[in-house]
Amino acid sequence: MSRPDPYDVGMQTRRAVLGDDHVDRAIADTTELTQPFQDLITRYAWGEVWSRPGLDRRSRSMITLALLATLGHDHELAMHVRAATRNGLTAEEISEVLLQTGIYAGVPVANRALQIAQEVLAEPE
Repeated sequence: MSRPDPYDVGMQTRRAVLGDDHVDRAIADTTELTQPFQDLITRYAWGEVWSRPGLDRRSRSMITLALLATLGHDHELAMHVRAATRNGLTAEEISEVLLQTGIYAGVPVANRALQIAQEVLAEPE
């Protein structure tokens, strides 16, 4: 039996984690310049890594929140706060992840990340 196409698996996972609206916007905004990158993240980030059985999506979301906060990737952090709620994390759990991040990455990192999380979590659904 052949292995499923990582792109197809990745698109399913990407839609489940980020939501159809986000993925549809990303696809609609894809240009000739960005097409190879969109293919790369769908195939490898979502199809090969996020779809692996070793960690559940909740755990992957917690790791992703901590890393994005630490690296100061605010736009992606906001997107992944939304994804974390889709993956079942509560506002309290997101707060705990960012508090933990602050201990190891610094208080200013956690302060900014919590501000972003608060803004995202206050958005209407």
